[in-house]
Amino acid sequence: MTAGEQLGRAQRAQWQSTYEAHPGMYGQEPSAPARHAASFFRAAGAGVVLEMGAGHGRDALYLAREGFTVQATDFSAAGLGQLQDRAREQGLAGQITTRLHDVRDPLPLPDSCVDAVFAHMLLCMALSTSEIHALVAEVGRVLRPAGVFVYTVRHVGDAHYGAGAGHGDHIYEHGGFAVHFFDRVLVDDLADGWVLDEVHSFEEGELPRRLWRVTQTLPR
Repeated sequence: MTAGEQLGRAQRAQWQSTYEAHPGMYGQEPSAPARHAASFFRAAGAGVVLEMGAGHGRDALYLAREGFTVQATDFSAAGLGQLQDRAREQGLAGQITTRLHDVRDPLPLPDSCVDAVFAHMLLCMALSTSEIHALVAEVGRVLRPAGVFVYTVRHVGDAHYGAGAGHGDHIYEHGGFAVHFFDRVLVDDLADGWVLDEVHSFEEGELPRRLWRVTQTLPR
């Protein structure tokens, strides 16, 4: 097993145990990026949305309440179980489907099957640059022409960049969680072949975390 595979396995276990110990850890209110994404998706005429890294589902539930059909993936069975429970409680079970999935593997979806993809801080998990490129290629595969991809990532201007245990490739582990901090070169590289609509800087949380919200669209 490579060092990257070992780190990935450890992070999967870390997130699983965290969701088990702290159900609904991010609360029930949607994130600000999810609110932006819903507005952008609606303007683009999207109906079916894939959320990668849905966790316990605060954003998936919000997108469903906003009228989208949501396919939610995560590699934590505990997180997805909490999402399924909330969806039933809120009468949204018919609008949300869940899949246990590790984004290091190809997406378990056919070509051109969704209108939009949302990922809040999923791309900046403990993924190598090559794994991130492969994932974005998969996003492009499952999106329909003119489909929209909104993602957020912590970047190299964040206070935790360079702190904690370094794993190479701009990945640093702090407090048990490993993060791949993005530079602008990587953002631009990932938009090759897309229309890069926006790179928006914002802050979130108590540190605060410093992030980019990236919106890009497939050509027709």
